[in-house]
Amino acid sequence: MHLSKKGEYALRTLIRLGLALRSGRHVISVSELANGEHLPFKFIENILQELRQAGYVESKRGKNGGLRLAKPMKEITIGELVRLIDGRLAPIGCASETDYEKCTCPDELHCGLRMLMIDVRNAIAHILDRYTLEDVVNVTLQKMERNGVKPPFQPVAPKAAQSRTPARVIKPRRVEHADPLDGFFAIFDKAKSSISRRP
Repeated sequence: MHLSKKGEYALRTLIRLGLALRSGRHVISVSELANGEHLPFKFIENILQELRQAGYVESKRGKNGGLRLAKPMKEITIGELVRLIDGRLAPIGCASETDYEKCTCPDELHCGLRMLMIDVRNAIAHILDRYTLEDVVNVTLQKMERNGVKPPFQPVAPKAAQSRTPARVIKPRRVEHADPLDGFFAIFDKAKSSISRRP
């Protein structure tokens, strides 16, 4: 599986819509989505059109118009989104369950490469089909909170209620490499275990 730029941008945009919803913002403009993720406006507009046609987002017209999620986040799996935008999850066509494509191997049934790629496809599908947009938004917010980073779309407090000392906001640091211990599961599993330990 290779996540295309289109697939990456679609997922980032939907996660951003989820973050907005979680902070009480139900409608977000396309320009705000594009600017917040540093993504090309026209490209995002085209992706959102496809997501709108598939029933994942909907438009609200008018003065405070924009886009919002059309389904509850807990009903949207990451696997269905990846398949919608990028097609099959399998690295090669003959290992695909949903988009099978015959290969050039003379004995496909006994091909070691195909067997291995079926297992790769199964592992990818197991992860992407197991987690929802809600899971990803929750983990994103938990990691931001843990690192002291202010989540996007936070309401601004009225001037009278604001403290004289500004809240400490830590800017996200530049990532130089992917740390295997900094993945989704580490935070997701930690959050699950802390919930199960509550009295």
